[in-house]
Amino acid sequence: MKQLTKAEEEIMQILWQLKKANVKAIIAQFSEPKPAYNTVSTIVRILEGKGFVDYEKEGKGHVYFPLVQQQDYSNQSLNKLVDNYFQGSFKSMVSFFVKKNDISLKELESVLKDINIKE
Repeated sequence: MKQLTKAEEEIMQILWQLKKANVKAIIAQFSEPKPAYNTVSTIVRILEGKGFVDYEKEGKGHVYFPLVQQQDYSNQSLNKLVDNYFQGSFKSMVSFFVKKNDISLKELESVLKDINIKE
């Protein structure tokens, strides 16, 4: 799976949230100043070329929808982060974030409890 640019990822986040949307609906989700219609349209077509979105004809326009699930992209991105910055070690990554974010023992116990509940 290809990596997305920041702009592509912003649009994918919106499509994952909306499930289906035309370019106008995507633009409506942005805060001011909103991007230009042509800019969003071009990025959506790039996403289509990368295999992340597809469309259905609706009147004279298109309604776009994600082909890649958010969870799948998140997993791929996390694995790439771990491989590139933590030598493939999830333990190193967790340790780094615990130390850098000054997580308390209580917070760490809460995270461990959440992990155990989901298993």
